[in-house]
Amino acid sequence: MKFFILAALFAVAAADSYRSAEYAPKYEAPAYKSTYEAKYETPQPYDFSWAVNDYYNDYSHSERSDGKVTTGSYRVVLPDGRTQIVTYKADSYGYVADVKYTGEAKYPEYVANNYKATTYSAPAYTAPTYSAPAPAPAYTTTPVYKAPVVQPQY
Repeated sequence: MKFFILAALFAVAAADSYRSAEYAPKYEAPAYKSTYEAKYETPQPYDFSWAVNDYYNDYSHSERSDGKVTTGSYRVVLPDGRTQIVTYKADSYGYVADVKYTGEAKYPEYVANNYKATTYSAPAYTAPTYSAPAPAPAYTTTPVYKAPVVQPQY
């Protein structure tokens, strides 16, 4: 009996002095980054421009950034003959665009259509004739149903 009391006393003393926070496993996020994240994590200064001018298309775009403020413009020739020019600035306060149009809209001149509707006569065929459906067959005898016989099961 003395042994059990002594063992209980040691268990209480050991439990009081145990520091679980020091020995608990610690889980941390992995310390790696992909090469894409490492390369593009911070804003990079850049500058580009391009233009297309062929038979069907006429537009251009240019943009410049110092990593904090982005400025640029693009222009496009609209189908009505005007040129739309958009100049913009984007920074931590938002995106501000200035849209201008140069030239005058030109639309094709309206030409009245000289279309004359042609009248057609009724079709020259006769409607098909249908005969009455055949009568349903007459039953001469009435079917007889018998109740099923239930066999006892042992």
